[in-house]
Amino acid sequence: MTRNARRTQLTPGYVLHHQPYRDTSRILEVFSRDFGRLSLFARGVRGPKPRFGPELQPFRLLLLSWTGRGEAPQLTGAEGSGPAEPLPPGNLMAGFYLNELLLKLTTRHDPHPAVFDLYHATLEALKHGASLEASLRVFEKRLLDLLGYGLALGAEAEAGAGIDAHSYYHFNPGRGLYPAARGAAGAIPGSSVLALAAEQLGQPRVLEDARRLLQAALAHCLEGRELTTRAVARSIARRGSRS
Repeated sequence: MTRNARRTQLTPGYVLHHQPYRDTSRILEVFSRDFGRLSLFARGVRGPKPRFGPELQPFRLLLLSWTGRGEAPQLTGAEGSGPAEPLPPGNLMAGFYLNELLLKLTTRHDPHPAVFDLYHATLEALKHGASLEASLRVFEKRLLDLLGYGLALGAEAEAGAGIDAHSYYHFNPGRGLYPAARGAAGAIPGSSVLALAAEQLGQPRVLEDARRLLQAALAHCLEGRELTTRAVARSIARRGSRS
């Protein structure tokens, strides 16, 4: 990768989202390893002979080049880095969910190489048969850690006592874990908390508890903003239950 005052060349990146602009162009929302999330103006990429051909697809690692330093520099190059391995159809919604989390939780022009590497590794795992639910939960946990919203899963929030595998806890987003009575509504077993901390998510009960805890943490970070991918997934599930 090279860069001068107005030109960036061959930096690794992914297309997270795009929208049409006039007749033949698009505005791309890109997550790059070296420059973070940014918008790029892609001229002539729509129509019968699109510039860059089929390269500008989501979930495809690209080497991107652009020129300019405004709100939407102009894309000048896009080429695949390695083979174009698609996500399996059953994992496409999960891929768009990862993209939406990055769009909602990262700041423009704020480089996060570790987040980029996490995203890349998760996509690769989903392309090669890894457990869908476990991969998503580990991504959510690590993303929160890397963005400064890390979960304190090793001790109670106030007393500081270590988490007991045989006890139960309530999770308060932004504060932490508090002891709960066995069988209390929403209580999470300490064994599930410790399993999530160790990223050992092989058991269905642990996966479900991890999902609930991480969903609460993400909702707190999103400050009430709805995730479109979750709404779509719920709609699909409702239609499936009625058929």
